[in-house]
Amino acid sequence: MKQIFKPGDRKQTTYLVTQADVAAFGGEVVHPVCSTFALGREAEWAGRQFVLDMREPHEEGIGTQLVINHKAPAFVGEEIVVTATVEKIENHEIICSFEASVNGRIIATGKTGQKILSREKINRLFTPST
Repeated sequence: MKQIFKPGDRKQTTYLVTQADVAAFGGEVVHPVCSTFALGREAEWAGRQFVLDMREPHEEGIGTQLVINHKAPAFVGEEIVVTATVEKIENHEIICSFEASVNGRIIATGKTGQKILSREKINRLFTPST
């Protein structure tokens, strides 16, 4: 794992909300706005941008935590800007806070965590014991 980032470093991603992102369960739309689930995916993607730069060829990232405080709606067709900020890097784990906004309006905040492990170790973790 490359130690190339420090607390306060930031990465930013953008995402255009589609109909596939709306809050729906069992095929029934509950609210025609971006779901908390979709926001979580995009928050993890923003934090993963650090992992992509930090990992060595034999390593991969694996999620360890996701906290979302969903504050306001994002509508289909709106672009969400997610800014991930490094809080700490410790024991092969990177913890980021994030803020998601639409046109400067904060729609969510939270935290993500990802560990960088060898692909071999991840494969062992994902192999069921018999």
